[in-house]
Amino acid sequence: MSGMSETADFIATVHPYDSLSRDELARVASSFSRRTYPAGTEIYHAGDLLPGIFLIERGRIRVTDRNGDSVSELGPRNSFGERGLLRDGVAVTSAATDEDSVVLMLPRSEVVRLIQNHSAVARFFDRGRGPVDRGTEIAMLKVGDLLHRNPQSCGPDTPIIEAARLMRDARVSSLGITEGERLIGLVTIRDMSNRVVAEGRDMRHPVRAVMTADPITLPPSALGYDVLNIMLERRVGHLPVVDEGRFVGMISQTDLTRVQAVSASALIRDAAMAETVAEMAQTTARIPELLLHLVRGHQRHEVITRMITDIADAVTRRLLDMAVAKLGPAPAAWLWAACGSQGRQEQTGVSDQDNCLILAEGTDPKHPYFEEMARLVSDGLNECGYVYCPGDMMATNPRWRQPREVWRGYFRDWIDHPSPEAQMLASVMFDLRAIGGDAGLLEDLQRDTLQMAAKNSIFVAHMVSNSLKHRPPLGLIGGFATIRSGEHRHHIDMKHNGVVPVTDLARVYALQGRLVPVNTRSRLEEAEAKGVISAGGARDLIAAYDLIQTMRLDSQAQLIRAGRKPDNYLSPADLPDFERSHLRDAFVVVRGMQSAVGHGKGMLG
Repeated sequence: MSGMSETADFIATVHPYDSLSRDELARVASSFSRRTYPAGTEIYHAGDLLPGIFLIERGRIRVTDRNGDSVSELGPRNSFGERGLLRDGVAVTSAATDEDSVVLMLPRSEVVRLIQNHSAVARFFDRGRGPVDRGTEIAMLKVGDLLHRNPQSCGPDTPIIEAARLMRDARVSSLGITEGERLIGLVTIRDMSNRVVAEGRDMRHPVRAVMTADPITLPPSALGYDVLNIMLERRVGHLPVVDEGRFVGMISQTDLTRVQAVSASALIRDAAMAETVAEMAQTTARIPELLLHLVRGHQRHEVITRMITDIADAVTRRLLDMAVAKLGPAPAAWLWAACGSQGRQEQTGVSDQDNCLILAEGTDPKHPYFEEMARLVSDGLNECGYVYCPGDMMATNPRWRQPREVWRGYFRDWIDHPSPEAQMLASVMFDLRAIGGDAGLLEDLQRDTLQMAAKNSIFVAHMVSNSLKHRPPLGLIGGFATIRSGEHRHHIDMKHNGVVPVTDLARVYALQGRLVPVNTRSRLEEAEAKGVISAGGARDLIAAYDLIQTMRLDSQAQLIRAGRKPDNYLSPADLPDFERSHLRDAFVVVRGMQSAVGHGKGMLG
């Protein structure tokens, strides 16, 4: 059997090459080169220019980070090197053989060609997600039902600057270019950026010079399904709607998001108008349905968790209003604050409550008014599905219902004496967010604490050490370290071993850079902007976090669809090959960033 035939037979069993036609598979097979490496051979080193991506045919490869820490062990049918290759062509890790190995290498030019010409390959190498679920409700809506405003248009001879002003004043991101009622073109904000500003074009030129002529259109009778298909396939964000030749509207990705958000808005409205806790509980009981709807609509994870958290915020504020209505005016200023996932605006279909009361200076924390307020609100939250915190980090605990000066003393003591308990408490309380009451009670406290903590290198070092306690579930030979026994045997915990490691890293970056955001993704973006971490490291970690959170929500949605309660456990064996591979890669990125922060700030043992 020829070498090329052997290669073709082998890659035909590996995703995404198994999706290629016979002719294309033969071409790709001929582009692969086969290399044999003795045990202990370095294939490439971090910082090397990569010739292509590597695919293991036989043997075992160890991947290490820049500090020499092992981040993954890979076996046959695993690929490696793609992260650096597709970013800037430079290896971000090192790879060496643990045993005699045969490795295939596909040149960069061929990888790029495949990505450009084959959607299955593009999805595989994209750190994002695949196509939209066609079962989503929006797919069944008529395009005419998605239109919510009159279309904005101008003639082809309108100066570019005037067209830009029209978009600004109408607060739209696109204009139809029309002759009479007939659509002849389309111009978008992106066109203004790419074709006008970037090219230094004269703003007095007619807009026809930068418009997209004869754009793809849809009739009002088309379905949302058609909109989703065309936007994904053609990679466009705006679709004009034409009725018998007449320009009648524009559909944008923003319109799709608006429609998807309606049910979240409805739940917030119902919670805010509820007269009893039982009515609110009926509202929150619909959250799993909302999560399923949003996941089916392919909303980004940060949109989903923000919407779900907004409902929790509305419920909490309504319970606070009901408590004040029952108890009368408060004897002193107060603030109800949330921590944990609600504080970070990252709630999913599984949430307990973590909260506290910050009282005005000089207030008696034992005052029965605040004790009763805490009881009413926490009991109400529990009835609405936000179960009592197993660690008792709630305002019902007198320890977490104190005047601001006591809170200031808490933080100072945690920073000056970073015991294991102090590290845990600081980790939770650094995520505080005002929900109801006097928000000013938190602002100075949060700012001063952040500055005090950042200046204490010993405390930061302890927080770095604390951030390394939760490790990504990576096992040997490119697999996963799954739970070995019990109800969740052969599963991985997507919260404690997936999301929490990134959340902990983001909190460390926030301390190091004195960053104000509380949300994990916002902290990572701010850390990149302020130079706390490199642009490449930030992009990789954000992409890894996006994938982990998305797959966590997908798993919860699947449980809801099956009529079960959502949880945080996922079976890697149930995933398709390419999703399993991407999840592993995401965990490798997280472990690498943990290694970097550990070496950069020192690990305390």
